[in-house]
Order: sequence, then structure tokens, then C-alpha cells
Amino acid sequence: MPITVYLLDDHEIVRRGLRELLESTGDIAVIGESGLAHEAARRIPALRPDVAIFDVRLPDGSGIDACREVRSIDPTIKGLVLTSFDDESALSMAVMAGAHGFVLKDIKGAGLVAAVRRIAAGEHLIDEEQLARLRRAWLRHEESDPRLRSLSPQERRILDLIAAGKTNRQIGEVLSIAEKTVKNYVTSILGKLGLESRTQAAVLAATRGHDHGHRGAWPPTASGH
Repeated sequence: MPITVYLLDDHEIVRRGLRELLESTGDIAVIGESGLAHEAARRIPALRPDVAIFDVRLPDGSGIDACREVRSIDPTIKGLVLTSFDDESALSMAVMAGAHGFVLKDIKGAGLVAAVRRIAAGEHLIDEEQLARLRRAWLRHEESDPRLRSLSPQERRILDLIAAGKTNRQIGEVLSIAEKTVKNYVTSILGKLGLESRTQAAVLAATRGHDHGHRGAWPPTASGH
């Protein structure tokens, strides 16, 4: 059986090139493609590819958010983030979204094919250099950010669960509180931290390196959005 792949990139010529590259191997089949995040988030769980390749910046949002949404529905679908931007923020968000790999668009064709095969086999491709960059950034952030001190113990627990990729419903089940109550807590957390999205909160939580063990667990598991 071939490895099945879905492509998300807003440039048709890039999708065409990726399709030709992957399908020329003989053991990889592209079963769908899209140029919009919302369309991909809907179609990928229905098609159930082995690997979904996500571009980061899209006209209607982020491929990283699409990755998180897809994996919250079906965690067996493995995500590979393919981007032109080698920055720590995108890498952090990709990791927190549950992506199995983060590669730049200047990767050689053979390298991309190898990455798809390895991810399909269940490997994580966040390499040691990328890990070192993230850890340095996280430690700097942990030492310099006083905002976390404003959170109540319950808000800190919820922030930890956001960082673990849990949805509001899953957080409510873990903490035995109503989903609406969780939503209110999340709104309060974002307000206190001066953030706009759960993704930003998840990355901030990962930088804490707190005593609940996130620093030692790598890569984090993301199962919600």
C-alpha cells in the first residue's frame, strides 16, 4: 500500500511540484490538496491520509492551526509543517500543534521524500538543533516573563492543559468542570497574559519549564485546539 499524502499550500505551482516529486517515487500517493486552511481542516479528516503537509501562512489563516484541528479529530494523521520561515515562534507552534516534523521549503527533494516516509512510519523529525533553539528560547522567556504570576492555581492548571493540546471539553472532563466554565477561564487567562489566541497561550506555557514536567517531555502531545 502506498503512503497517502494531503497537500496544503496556497500556491498551485508549489502543490503541483510537490505532487510530481512525491508521486514519482512510486510508493507515495497524493490523495488531496487545498490552498485554504479551512478547506483542508474539513477535507483531511475525511480522506484520512497517512501524512498531511501544511504550509504555515495561508490566505485564510495558519496551516499550524489546521494541523492542530486535524489532529484533534484524528491523531493518527501525521503532520509535516513545510515553511519558508525558520523562526522559533513557528517551530514552537508546530510542536504544540502535534506536528511530527518542521522543514524548510529549501529542503532537497530527496530530503522531503525521506521526511514523509519517516513520518509515515511514526518518527518525529524535530532535530537536536531545533530542540536546542527552542529550549534556549523557552529558558529566556521563563526568566523574563512575570505575567504567569498573575494566574490563579486553577488558571495555571488550565494553561498546562492548553499546552498539552486539550480542547475546552477535554479540559472540563479532566478538571470536572463545565465546558462553559473552561471557556470563561480561557478568556480570563488570555486577558491576563495579553494574548489573542490559544496557540500563543500554548507556546507561552511551554516556555515555562515548570515543575509539572513539560520540560522533560518531548515532543509534547497535542490532541486538541
